[in-house]
Amino acid sequence: MKLRFVYSKFARHADHNPELRQHVPCNEYFGPPSLGIACLAAVTPPDWQIEFKDERVEDVGLDDCDDVDLVALSFFTPAATRALELADEFRKRGKKVVAGGIFPTMMPEVVEPHVDSVVMHEGEGVWPTVLADAKAGKLQKRYHGLPGVDPATLPMPRIDLYLDKENDEYKPDDYPLQIARGCPLNCFACVLPTSMGRKMRHFGTEHAMGQIDQLAKRGKLASLTEDTSLFFGSGASRRFGALLDAIAERGGPAPFSYLGTSMPMVRVTSSEFLTRMRAAGINMFYLVGGFDPFTMKAFTGNDPDALEKAYDAVQKCFDHGIEPYTSFLVGNDDDDEGTMDRMLEFANKAKIRKAEFAVMTPYPGTRVWHRLVEEGRILHRRWERYNDANVVFRPKHMTPERLHEGYIYLWKEFYKSRQELRQLGQAERTIQF
Repeated sequence: MKLRFVYSKFARHADHNPELRQHVPCNEYFGPPSLGIACLAAVTPPDWQIEFKDERVEDVGLDDCDDVDLVALSFFTPAATRALELADEFRKRGKKVVAGGIFPTMMPEVVEPHVDSVVMHEGEGVWPTVLADAKAGKLQKRYHGLPGVDPATLPMPRIDLYLDKENDEYKPDDYPLQIARGCPLNCFACVLPTSMGRKMRHFGTEHAMGQIDQLAKRGKLASLTEDTSLFFGSGASRRFGALLDAIAERGGPAPFSYLGTSMPMVRVTSSEFLTRMRAAGINMFYLVGGFDPFTMKAFTGNDPDALEKAYDAVQKCFDHGIEPYTSFLVGNDDDDEGTMDRMLEFANKAKIRKAEFAVMTPYPGTRVWHRLVEEGRILHRRWERYNDANVVFRPKHMTPERLHEGYIYLWKEFYKSRQELRQLGQAERTIQF
């Protein structure tokens, strides 16, 4: 039996806003495919032949699939439009199609007309059943992967599917390192607590070190993308600390590209812990903004205390030799037309060298999605434009057009005064637009 995993293409910030390439002095970040494909491949029985197609760099083989028994698509919201088109085309050719990932989990009713089966939430626990049913010609319409699996029972993700594909066109800048699933927080624009549950489940130090080793042997970087959940509660900090200790025992540092976190998490993290992180090889934080009390209030002009705390968080990063690559989210309900200038003033005073800017996007399944749907403020459901680079809802204190203009203005003005990064940008792909 032959299984073809497909990762569909999607539009990035500069694809919809090509003028950004004239103003941002760094090459575009090329990220890896969803880790979900590698995780499912790891629990696929050996009697299935596996192949992987990444449409961003290659043809997915619509006209070369005679011997394919099952097509599996994994996608998030920006890729949904294209993924559903591909599903339709594969089915026209008589292929059975299964879809999973964040978008199918949150919007199964949208996906179902285009596929034979939808896998919702975490797939590893149900994947062997899906494949057995596919063999028997008895695919169910839906498979539910909650409650989530115990990470301690899972094998290493098949990152080799991605690594073995690398060539001149296909070289992701880094690969995800997953050390936990779920999140106890409930940020208004994040779908993670819904898609994977609010209970944190940890992979364990040995598993995390194994993932690092997979990448280090190929000279690849690892990105820690779990954001605030890495530090939430003493249990998470203790487990992450054990990973830092293991890296130190190996002689460190590990090949990290960045670690995702937030300004409140930086402020509550001890200097000793930050020093250990730096020694382990973490020299850049991807500071996610716009979801926490500091950054939601700091740029409205109404909360000087939040602004001061934001300054403190950035300075704390610099003090420990960690670059605060900062993400600014614009379009929250408290934002007005002065928010953009206040963000730029903060970035300049805080001496932030690298930043990205994103339009608040109500992704399906999030709290803000449900609220804006109820309020009648969703403008359309063209999923390819749900990518942080377009306005897909009606803002509260400005027009959609003005919000989009402000988003472009932020990119242009921030990098206008940082042209010295242009040379750096030729060697580093750090801007994720």
